[in-house]
Amino acid sequence: MNDEDNIHKIKQATHIIHTANNLVAFTGAGISTDSGIPDFRSDVSGLWKRADIDPLEVASLFGFRRNPQTFYEWVRPLANTILNATPNSAHEALVTLETDGLLTSVITQNIDMLHTRAGNTNVYELHGHMRLTTCIRCYHEFDGVPILEQFLMDGLVPHCPDCGGVLKPNVILFGEQLPVRELRQAQEASKKCDVMLIIGSSLEVAPANQMPIIAKRNMAKIIIINLEETHLDHMADVVIHARAAQILPQILTHLQDVV
Repeated sequence: MNDEDNIHKIKQATHIIHTANNLVAFTGAGISTDSGIPDFRSDVSGLWKRADIDPLEVASLFGFRRNPQTFYEWVRPLANTILNATPNSAHEALVTLETDGLLTSVITQNIDMLHTRAGNTNVYELHGHMRLTTCIRCYHEFDGVPILEQFLMDGLVPHCPDCGGVLKPNVILFGEQLPVRELRQAQEASKKCDVMLIIGSSLEVAPANQMPIIAKRNMAKIIIINLEETHLDHMADVVIHARAAQILPQILTHLQDVV
């Protein structure tokens, strides 16, 4: 797609956002790649594209319970990247949309906490986060950041100070159910919105990928900003295949022109 096509679609997206009464953003890993965090499925940087990684071995609940050391060794570079990452211009644009009264909530598949770090206040983290960690034996919760920082220093699997059980970050692994409260809130937000702005998601992971379908069934307009095609492009009102950090600031600029 050439720059002229992008400009036209950015103007279309701007008009839809400007006239929205209830705008909801749905984000995936692609919004955070400009913060240095790799995605999971792209051909270039996708974590699941690596031949030496079996997702069910390193990132499933069964695998974690059987051998937590394997999970922690896999997650170590990712955790280090996440803890040191900062929000990029795409995250900041969503904060501006919220501050300006246009954006009501963010539904995210990301575990990197960058939406809350940037300043969005109504965020539904469908796949969990690293903010907390939970003992898989006694289920006590602890502040996750210092525990991860300690692990990054010594490489030792963290254990519960109360019962000695293994501590697991509050991220959703394969084989785990999504957090019920966040899922229900996201579903409700999807039903009520009149515009859903989808950013940086391949829309391949269920049940999170049902949110755009719920929105569309309730007559919401759909805008997709993603580097690659998705299987839901055909139902969107506007599709822009580009980096979120490139497009969202341009939408903000155009919004200022129409105010």
